[in-house]
Amino acid sequence: MQGRAAPPEPAGGRGWGHTEARKRMARKLTKKQVEHLQRRLMRERERALRTLGQLDEASKESAEQADSDSYSYSDHMADLGTDAMEREKMLLFASKEGRYLYRIEEALRRLYKDPENFGFCHSCRKLIDFERLDALPHARYCIDCKLKEEADAA
Repeated sequence: MQGRAAPPEPAGGRGWGHTEARKRMARKLTKKQVEHLQRRLMRERERALRTLGQLDEASKESAEQADSDSYSYSDHMADLGTDAMEREKMLLFASKEGRYLYRIEEALRRLYKDPENFGFCHSCRKLIDFERLDALPHARYCIDCKLKEEADAA
């Protein structure tokens, strides 16, 4: 079996890895796109913080109401159960929003720490489509890798 000869080494002696890196860098997000994503992340961060503040206030009001002496004697047991369920639901919403805030802040850290590599998939290292990043600015994976991850988890 005869094999093909290897292609000649690129000029400059830097190897094929350098050419691949150069190609990858040519396909990066533009400065305008990065600035847009930064603004989107900051808006999402502000919204998440505002939501967490509202949930905190509602939780405090609910706790104060539950602590009042007349509260436990005036309501029916079913009402007490409903109120407990509402408090639990509020805590779940706050927990979900807190995780979302963490992902947003993690994306901002990646953006500030290494803006040249922001927007590249953490798995395959290909550029994530700008449309995906615009819809989900904290995305760490391209759509193909994310679908594969979800299929593997199922």
